[in-house]
Amino acid sequence: MTADSGHDPFLVDVGRALDVLSLAWGDWYDEIWHHDGFGWGAHHKDAPDGDDITGDTPDELNLAIRADYQRRHPERG
Repeated sequence: MTADSGHDPFLVDVGRALDVLSLAWGDWYDEIWHHDGFGWGAHHKDAPDGDDITGDTPDELNLAIRADYQRRHPERG
């Protein structure tokens, strides 16, 4: 890759990030999404409607999901 290749190394591949989050958390979080301008979100399969986990980036969402999962399932740590 050259300095003038036009590729933004910080640009998130939304499809790939959704695939990875779904692979990691899909058994427990039945909805994982991204909305341009609004960020990233997930919904735990046992949570009531509107009880969503959010983050500004896929990384933030992953950390928020991890914390939510540990809160819901302390026995699994």
